[in-house]
This record gives sequence, C-alpha cells and structure tokens, in this order.
Amino acid sequence: MANTSPTFIPFTRPSFNQETIDAVAQVLRSGWVTSGPKLAEFEATLSEYFGGRPVRCFANGTATMKIALQVAGIGEGDEVITTPISWVATSNVILSVGAKPVFVDIDPLTRNIDLNKIAAAVTSKTRAIMPVYLAGLPVNMDQLYAIAQQHQLRVIEDAAQAFGSQWNGKKIGSFGDLVSFSFQANKNLTTIEGGCLVLNNLDEAKLAEKFRLQGLTRHGMDGMDVDVLGGKDNLTDVNAVIGLHQLKQLPTYQARRSALARRYFDVIATQLKSNGLDKLSLELPIQNFTETNWHMFQVVLPLEELDCDRAQVMTELKELGIGTGVHYPAITGFTLYQNQGYKTNDTPIAERIGRSILTLPLFPDMADTDIDRIAAGLAQTLKKHHKN
Repeated sequence: MANTSPTFIPFTRPSFNQETIDAVAQVLRSGWVTSGPKLAEFEATLSEYFGGRPVRCFANGTATMKIALQVAGIGEGDEVITTPISWVATSNVILSVGAKPVFVDIDPLTRNIDLNKIAAAVTSKTRAIMPVYLAGLPVNMDQLYAIAQQHQLRVIEDAAQAFGSQWNGKKIGSFGDLVSFSFQANKNLTTIEGGCLVLNNLDEAKLAEKFRLQGLTRHGMDGMDVDVLGGKDNLTDVNAVIGLHQLKQLPTYQARRSALARRYFDVIATQLKSNGLDKLSLELPIQNFTETNWHMFQVVLPLEELDCDRAQVMTELKELGIGTGVHYPAITGFTLYQNQGYKTNDTPIAERIGRSILTLPLFPDMADTDIDRIAAGLAQTLKKHHKN
C-alpha cells in the first residue's frame, strides 16, 4: 500500500542555493579554511550593511554576547538587567563573566522585556541592560536608550533573532551600543554556526579580536603578546562564505517570511471561525510588518481553556506531520537558576507565556498550502481539546 501520510513540515529549515554550495567547495579547495580572506570580506560587507560601524564575527552568538559583556567591562559583582523569556545563553553569559542577571517581567503583547518595569530593577550595582528581540521584534528603541542614558548604563542588545529587523526605518545594529547577532542554523541569515558583534569604535573592535583569540596581539614578523584572557571563538572562512551568499538572498527571504506571516493571520482567523472557536483566547503575535523580520511565528495557547497541556498539542500536531518548537520556557524555572534563588513567580507574565508559547513552522521554502495545513491542524487540535 502506498504511503499517504503528508510530508512532515519542520518548524524551520535553512535554505542554501547551488551558488552557496559551490562557494563552500571553492573555499575547501583553496587550502585556507579557517579565519582568513573570506572572514575579512564578510566582516567588511556586514560593516557596510550596518552603515559603516565596526563588525567582528565569532564562532557562535553566545560568544558574541559574552565578548560584548567583556568589552563593556562587565564583571564580578555587577548586575545586568535582562528578560526571563530567551534562550538560556542570554543569562548564562552574564553568569560566565561573574555578573548577576536581574530578570524583569515581559510585556504580554510583544513578549519582550517590559521597558516600563526596568527602572524599578536598577540598583547601584546595575551596569547594563541586555534586551532580547524575541522572534525578531525589537523593543521600543527610543525608550530603551532613554532609560540607559538616564541611569548611565551600557546596552548589550541580544539581537540574535533580529538580523534584518528595523526601528524607524533604520536597521537594528546600525545604531545603538553593542549589538549581538546569531547566525545559527535556524536564523534568518545563517552561517551554520556563528554570530557577529557590532561595536562602537575600532578600539572596541580590537579588544573584541583579542577576546576572540586567546587575548593575542601580533606585531612584526614574529612578535606576539597576550594582555587579556581570551578564548577560542573565531569564525572560519567556510562559515563566512556561506554568510556572504546568505546576505545576497536576505531580501528575498525577508519578503517570503512576511508573506507567510500575513497568510498565517488570515488562515488562522478563518480556521478558528469555521471551527466555532471565535472566542478562544489564542494569543497571536503583534501584526507588525515594518519592524520585525518574522524570524518566528509564535502563538500562546489558552491552556486554561483546554483539557490538555502544550506537550499534548505538540504531539498531536506532530502526528499530523507538523513540527513545532518552544521558544522559550522562563529561564528562572531552570534548576541552575532555581538553585541561585530565582523564582518563576517573580515574573508571572513570563512564567505563563513560557509555559504556553508555541512556535509554528516558518521558513522561506514553505508553500502557501503548508500554512493552510498548519492552521487547519492547529484549529482541529484546539477544537478537540476545547473545554466547552
């Protein structure tokens, strides 16, 4: 009997054209595969993209954030205000430099840190704010930098998911303080693994280079010195050449993501209505088509109106051939953080959303009919478990 099960739709999948694959092969044949001419070209191209600001690339987006903290001089005894709804790397890097994360609750609509609650969290030990742009949606950048200026704080933007996002027509990264991006496999622009840091001046860029490679500075033919403790976080030419080709395709990717997001809004509304779920409290993202890059499309499930948990919804969608993800549970619920005295009920909005948020598939190679299938599957599952 022929297999009639539908093709599985993963929650994300990277796109690589033949030109990119050929370029990788060319780098491999060149004999120079680690950090070299392609990395230099990628950094220069990114600098141009961000309006001429210095840019340095790293092995991953976690290294970019840690090095940003080091460049800003954040260390033992300092406090950094951040959000509990993020990949745990955001707060882990704060701990790794000896500082303390201070979690501020989120805005239920944007799911980003609630800027109106930051001032109350500032103490004499606060040195920086590290906002996260969940799913690529920036915070109010004018308000963010006004707060930072008022309290004399550095800003380290965790823009891991926001490559291509904007604020008032300006690219995220083209202005501000230290801005960190990730190029991990599921990002809008990927180098497989990697990331970049946008810096304020060449002195900061040189310091970032030292932290990137064992604190090393070279001079002359054979001279070298180490004056800071660095790590091993350099990006290879293989990764860099992928990034160069991804950057060329970014406008096409972005247009497709926006079109798919628009379809999600239309089709989910239609499906909920046709299934008699008009009054279901399913929380959709903000319909923002000017600032966000639509890195992810996330819904918040109305668990109090369902007779099941999120895991059951995910399991049933998987059985329908639909992959989903969780981005993210509240960081304060993890054992590492609980053991340090953090409590999820200190940030109740983040706790609820972290327990209920669900990432639906969104990537440029999806077909319109994929969105239709996902919306129908989601509505079918919610109707089945709806407490009437």
